[in-house]
Amino acid sequence: MKKNWKEHFMKTWVLMTSAVIALGLLIWVAVHRNSQQSSLATDSATLSESPRSESAKVHPAVKTSIATAKPVRQPISGRNEEPQTPEGSPVAATAATPPGGTMAVGGQALLRQAVDCLVSSSSGFDARQTALEQLRQAGKLDQAIVDLEQRITDDPRSAETAAALGRVYLHKCGTIQDMREQGILAMKADQVFDAALQIDSSNWDARYTKALAMSYWPTQMNRGTEVMQHLVTLIEQQESQAPQPHFAMPYALLGDEYKKYGHTDKAREIWQRGAVMFPNNKDLAGKLTQQ
Repeated sequence: MKKNWKEHFMKTWVLMTSAVIALGLLIWVAVHRNSQQSSLATDSATLSESPRSESAKVHPAVKTSIATAKPVRQPISGRNEEPQTPEGSPVAATAATPPGGTMAVGGQALLRQAVDCLVSSSSGFDARQTALEQLRQAGKLDQAIVDLEQRITDDPRSAETAAALGRVYLHKCGTIQDMREQGILAMKADQVFDAALQIDSSNWDARYTKALAMSYWPTQMNRGTEVMQHLVTLIEQQESQAPQPHFAMPYALLGDEYKKYGHTDKAREIWQRGAVMFPNNKDLAGKLTQQ
């Protein structure tokens, strides 16, 4: 009887934890799509992109997170809006594929090219964002997960592949209603981000997206210090590189975290520091104006 009580307690705790994480992810998905588009648009015309670092050796956590993953079977809900495809994007050619008789071929081409874009060390941040959105609108997130998991199995030495898988997991969270499934996907994303950072500690996508997702978890889970540490590390890393438009985002998020925990002076200081680096960024300017 005592054993059954303990088992019931553990199952209940797992379900509640998953639900709490899923609730945070629902908020993250809704806010993330709007905040990224607005923060990127202002600087893209003035700054250039630099190549991202190559990955090092594999960490076993990548294979572990894939081996324990549950199959994703939830249907995907589409939207009517059309994504903007940056000129020169590896997925630009598939965006014009008309519906109808060539849908199957066009869909497979989009899946392949979009996933290739997500894992490429030479693709820009805007291109990767477009690839994710195209996969969502085309209903290809499940196939992208299968593809990326297979790529990690075949070649587990790529931090880019692990980071891309984590981002697709989170995008998938925004297309399903099952909170338990959302919680599972969120935890899997967090695991593969950790694995990506152990392969390559300078992987921007993994560190920023992990911090951003955790920033929407309930404060009772005490992840604020970890979020801030990831963002401080990321800012230190990117300030030694040529500036890119999306580098403004960690400054904005770190200031938000400082403000959330009552450190208003630190929040203003980091927003000002970011505004010096990115004077045309409207998100940072708006935060300073509201102070």
